Amino acid sequence: MPEAFPILISVALEDAGKRLDQFLALRLEGVSRARVQELISESKVLVNDAAAKASLKLRGGERVSVLGEAQRAPLKAIAEEIPLDIAYEDDDLAVINKPAGMMVHAGAGASDDARNRGTLVNALLHHLGNLSGVGGALRPGIVHRLDKETSGLIVVAKNDEAHRKLSAQFAAREVRKKYVALVHGWVKKDSGTLAQNISRDRVRRTRMTTGAEGGRTAVTHYRVVRRLDTKFGKFTLLDVKIDTGRTHQIRVHMAAMGHPVVGDKVYGAPREMWGESNTPSLRQAQGKLSRKKREKDGAPAISLSRNFLHAAELEFRHPRSGEVVAFKSELPEELRVFLGRVEGSGG
Repeated sequence: MPEAFPILISVALEDAGKRLDQFLALRLEGVSRARVQELISESKVLVNDAAAKASLKLRGGERVSVLGEAQRAPLKAIAEEIPLDIAYEDDDLAVINKPAGMMVHAGAGASDDARNRGTLVNALLHHLGNLSGVGGALRPGIVHRLDKETSGLIVVAKNDEAHRKLSAQFAAREVRKKYVALVHGWVKKDSGTLAQNISRDRVRRTRMTTGAEGGRTAVTHYRVVRRLDTKFGKFTLLDVKIDTGRTHQIRVHMAAMGHPVVGDKVYGAPREMWGESNTPSLRQAQGKLSRKKREKDGAPAISLSRNFLHAAELEFRHPRSGEVVAFKSELPEELRVFLGRVEGSGG
């Protein structure tokens, strides 16, 4: 919508019979019908210099004036009674063991509907009450993030001073974070460092990539815990530490190395992993068989509905005392069960 107001529009005879909100949604570039209805409800639309309803049927020949933009109420996270695993809490901060499937906070385009429900922030507001306001009304207390399908430890700030001091530690790369990841294939080196810059994929905007020019510095260190040779394929269990905290960092770096995180379909992991056929003559052709043929042949399959990525350790200086505090989180049950099934199928 242009900045110059009022916007004056004459209703042509051919527009007779249209609702006012329908007419304006067609005439105002880039403005949705819902937004038009907001304008009308705020008396910012006049028909022949008089307020009108969105449902007004136009006759043709009217003069419509749009007086300004809709004044949308600022978005704010709301408290929800959601179970929360609180590993530690004091007057300044809390350390939470976040489950997979939970978003940390709603997006900037969220509203007080389903997109602003079920997040970690919603749960924090219910259980902890006051949180720092540094991150804004949609992200109170949030100092750093974990991806939706990543589980594990995350620290949140309960006041602004704690938030600023914790944020400074993250910015200075003083916070120690260790993750456990299971990736496809055997990682060749026993340990290594990945330092490819990460930027948003220009085509698939929900993905990140190491393949574009520019981007932000990202540093990931990994160490092989063990390599698995199973009837479902080869896997490597890794300990991963990150110096930076870029969006999808570990997932992107692992995929760029040719070893996507198990369960991470966004970055190339298969939806299902199939074991050897029960019919020896078909084993060589197993990779070419359709799902139905695999099932008919009795080939076993295994899948994971989330990413096999868990924030297992978190260490930082307490913002009030300055003492180093450290926390650990065991693998959640669904990852332990999956790993047990894979390891139990060794070839």
